[in-house]
Amino acid sequence: MTELATASKRPRPEFRNINALSDLPTYRLPPAGWVSILHRISGAIMFLLMPFIIWMFDTSVSSEISFAKFTSVFNVGVGVVPGWFFKLIALALIWAYLHHFIAGLRHLWMDINHAVSKEFGRSSAIITLSLGSALTLLLAAKLFGLY
Repeated sequence: MTELATASKRPRPEFRNINALSDLPTYRLPPAGWVSILHRISGAIMFLLMPFIIWMFDTSVSSEISFAKFTSVFNVGVGVVPGWFFKLIALALIWAYLHHFIAGLRHLWMDINHAVSKEFGRSSAIITLSLGSALTLLLAAKLFGLY
């Protein structure tokens, strides 16, 4: 009887270790995976740039003179570092905050509503990526003076 039962079973899939050089370049990460990785990266960016965030806040609210110094850093720069470089750093912070916030709201929504399915994960990940990118582009246009 056991021979008959084992003969009708399908063989189980065999999982092997992946080869980083041959398997990773061809692996397609789903949108939810991109959101997860970018959520970690955005948190790390915000943590590592915390001294810059504190400097921006302190300089912008201390006095009128310090606010003028703050705006001149973004317009003219400091020393040999041009102002557009500081704008790019601020833009990276803007993206990190927006993506981290929207992805956090996505996770909270999934936790509250128990919405754990492939379809919802894919659609909410696409919404998170597109909304974060669109808001970042909108604020980048404002930061670089396009409107």
